[in-house]
Amino acid sequence: MLQWMTRPGWPGHLLACAAGALTTLALAPFDLWPLAVLSIALFYLGLRELRPGHAALRGWSYGFGLFAAGTSWVYVSIHDYGAASPALAGLLTLGFVAGLGLFFALTAALWARWIRRSEAPLADALAFAALWVAQEVFRGWFLTGFPWLYTGYSQLQGPLSGLVPIGGVWLASFLIALSAALIVNLERLRPHKPRYLCALLLLLAPWLAGLALQGQSWTRPAGDSLKVALVQGNVEQNLKWDPAQLNAQLALYRDLSFSAERVDLLVWPETAIPVLKDLAQGYIGVMDRFARDRNSALITGVPVRQSNERGELRYYNAITSFGEGQGTYLKQKLVPFGEYVPLQEVLRGLIAFFDLPMSDFARGPADQPPLLAKGYRVAPFICYEVVYPEFAAALAADSDILLTVSNDAWFGTSIGPLQHLQMAQMRALEAGRWMIRATNNGMTVVIDPQGRIQAALPQFEQGVLYGEVLPMQGLTPYLQWRIWPLAILCALLLGWALLASRMAKTL
Repeated sequence: MLQWMTRPGWPGHLLACAAGALTTLALAPFDLWPLAVLSIALFYLGLRELRPGHAALRGWSYGFGLFAAGTSWVYVSIHDYGAASPALAGLLTLGFVAGLGLFFALTAALWARWIRRSEAPLADALAFAALWVAQEVFRGWFLTGFPWLYTGYSQLQGPLSGLVPIGGVWLASFLIALSAALIVNLERLRPHKPRYLCALLLLLAPWLAGLALQGQSWTRPAGDSLKVALVQGNVEQNLKWDPAQLNAQLALYRDLSFSAERVDLLVWPETAIPVLKDLAQGYIGVMDRFARDRNSALITGVPVRQSNERGELRYYNAITSFGEGQGTYLKQKLVPFGEYVPLQEVLRGLIAFFDLPMSDFARGPADQPPLLAKGYRVAPFICYEVVYPEFAAALAADSDILLTVSNDAWFGTSIGPLQHLQMAQMRALEAGRWMIRATNNGMTVVIDPQGRIQAALPQFEQGVLYGEVLPMQGLTPYLQWRIWPLAILCALLLGWALLASRMAKTL
């Protein structure tokens, strides 16, 4: 079987596809983290002897398996809520997965053409880990990015979790890829004792350091704990934007809040108020007085209509804070097709999927101030925004508490919402801050600075979650330096590999 993996041909491509699918089992909700190492080790081994063209196909097969297994929940959004037939939804999902597989095709081709150094197994492993991180960074940026299924998320509660506040999810991904390549190359390094010992040190030291640093506190309290209540309405997606259901939804959140215990911070999920903010001023006024009477801050998702810097009237997905809070945040990272339609002048009207409710949002401006609640700075993330590590770190560094609101009803009973939750937990661990996560239908949770869930409501249930959060101050090494130290290291490793590979070919 290993011989098939290292040779051109469809048996190796099928094995690569299966190896890619293993990553899904390493992530939420399965959390079998050793499979992340095995998956990358098989991918690395499969590229050892392939020429660039064959390597590209091998890489695409790996990527196809990864995304087919890990993002199949896209079908639910397209079919159940996009009104597409099963055949069309399946075709669109297949195209989505196949397109994402091209990221790994490009990575594999670059590796085989310019970077691979089979004659230097130790340097080869380091260069491969650097290229792996470069692939994840590029995938999270290109065409607004799709930063899903990063390998490092497997370490949320794994041995490397202690290093996450130092280098973020990126460092975890780098070390998993490095470990996988070193394991594959150990046998080839055994005759060279100094290099073999160095490889063993590079293999074992990060995992031991990660274990030693688990539980390390990088931040400190900024004040007294706050009592919080998170309202989960569990409104079905096909009812959320139905005008006939508007009053019922407004009454639902009002009544659940009126009957809730007195807290410092009351949070509703994304677009809990499913009508433009300027059209709901009477309702918001009632809730503002209610919050002030209780000395509470109320934060809710609500769409906003306002003019941009050019005077154009635009619509924004937003969070607003009132009562003992203030500020409105406009979402910056929009979901393609869900919140805006690329090439909409061409695509709108072709099928119902391109005309989903509220799919014409504009992007909010950069450098928005944090929300304020009870005198503390709250970093707001709306749904998809929490999956962008660098974007989230920039907001978290200027905050005392993290907050994310979401509506994951789009993904039904799939694993998508659980993957989304895992990424939110990683943001809390990276920042060393408490995170409040309020969703329409789960998982509504309170997360501590170690990325652990301290309180939760089950999915698909209506209710109010109570908990406490502690405002934090200070910066973790990751919030202070972001990806830059690792990026510089990866650039040096890749530069050296490119130079050494070119020199070897000229000799």
